[in-house]
This record gives sequence, C-alpha cells and structure tokens, in this order.
Amino acid sequence: MIVVTGATGNVGRELVRTLASAGETVRAVSRRPERTPEGVRHWQADLAEPVSLRTAMEGADALFLLVAGEDPRGILDVARAGGVRRVVLLSSQGAGTRPEAYPHPVAFEDAVRRSGLDWTVLRPGGFHTNTYAWAESVRAERTAAAPFGDVGLPAIDPGDIAEVAAATLRQAGHTDRTYELTGPAPITPRERARAIGDALGTPVRFVEQTREEARAQMLGFMPEPVVEGTLAILGEPTAAEREVSPAVEHILGRAPRTFADWARRNVAAFR
Repeated sequence: MIVVTGATGNVGRELVRTLASAGETVRAVSRRPERTPEGVRHWQADLAEPVSLRTAMEGADALFLLVAGEDPRGILDVARAGGVRRVVLLSSQGAGTRPEAYPHPVAFEDAVRRSGLDWTVLRPGGFHTNTYAWAESVRAERTAAAPFGDVGLPAIDPGDIAEVAAATLRQAGHTDRTYELTGPAPITPRERARAIGDALGTPVRFVEQTREEARAQMLGFMPEPVVEGTLAILGEPTAAEREVSPAVEHILGRAPRTFADWARRNVAAFR
C-alpha cells in the first residue's frame, strides 16, 4: 500500500492516477476533500500536523512525501510507526544548488536520510505548470509576462515527475539515490509563450518584466528568501541549473516530454 501526500497537486494527482492504473493500492492524502480515481480512498490530513496522518499510514508500505509542514521528523516517525519502510521525497533542485535559499527542502532531505527508512530524493527544477500563472492574461489579452525572457532552463512536465516517483516507489534499485529531474532541453519564457500561442493557433505576446516587477508579484505568494533564490535561478542560473539531467530517460526508458507537448495537452487552460 502506498500513501501519496499532496494528492491534489500537479505531481500528486498524476501520481495517484499512475499508481492506481498500475494496480497499486493507494491512499490519497490532502488537506481538503478531493475526488479520486475509482478504487482510491481519500484521507483528509495535514502535513503541518503529523498526528493527523496516523490512520492514513497504518498498514502502508511506502510514502510519497511533499516538503510541507515544519516537522519532517514527526511525519517520518508517524510513517514508520504505521509500517512504512520506503519514502520518496519530492524536494527541489534548489536544495542542491542554492541550499541557503531553500532551507525547508534541505531540512526535509536531511530528515529523510536520517530516518532509517529506504529513501529516494527527487529534485526537479521548474515545472511546466508554472505557466498556469499566465492563464488569465493569455485568455484575456493574449499576453504573457515574466522576467529574464531569454534565459533558458530545462523545466519539466509534472507528469514525468509523477512517473519517476511511481517507478522509484515500486521498483528496486533506487534506494539512497538523489535524482535531479529536468526536461529535455532549456527553454526560455519567450519560447514558452510562443509554444502556448502555437497550441492555441494564435500569437501570444511576451512582455518582459523587470526584476523588481517580478519580485513584487512573487512576494504576494512566496516568502522573501524563496523569491530571491528563485529570481537568482531564473536570471543567473548556474551551470548545474542549466544542465539537462539524464535521470528521467534512465528511469523511464524514454526522453522527458517537451514544453510544447505539455502546452498542446493543456491548451484548454489558456483558451
């Protein structure tokens, strides 16, 4: 039995579907009630309150864990007491490249590695789904705004992360491994806007924000240290942050999907 936390998120929702389709018994955990695929039971619990996870963990073998809450050791203690022996952590690329800006993922990684459980850490970079932030402006004005319009990074399809997570939860050979996860090639914000326009069949105008404009917008939903770290990655990525990882292809036996493919599959959000 596999427990999936963050089951309503971009990765968790896809992971629940992938595991259920493979015949796994899945418990989908999130803070609010959510419809789940047939045969999958939803459990309402909050990672900020590890005690709320107890019943969801009972009899489970494996856990997919988000970086959420302030007590990773408490979460892992509850998981271990329930029978969990394997944990796959969805961390962040920044935990490796800029740990000072991403202390929360670093703390979760440390707790997982010290937990006594079999563990795997997944470190994706930017998600293709981050461009949902453009959905309203694309629908209303056919425009998309972002800073650093010509800086390319190898963002990844959350569906690919979910498939990697499913493989590492179900297959041997991934214990004590940390995988950097990226898409197949760097792509710039300007190129992403063009790909959405191609999927729509009508041009989307790219508007380049200043760093300060982007910073002010991001502070509305992200803490300042994470905003600064994110802007540093977006504007002045290191060589490691630009690098395309072979991990997705190594684990799944296929190349990661392109942003253009993601845009075609999700174009309805931008119509």
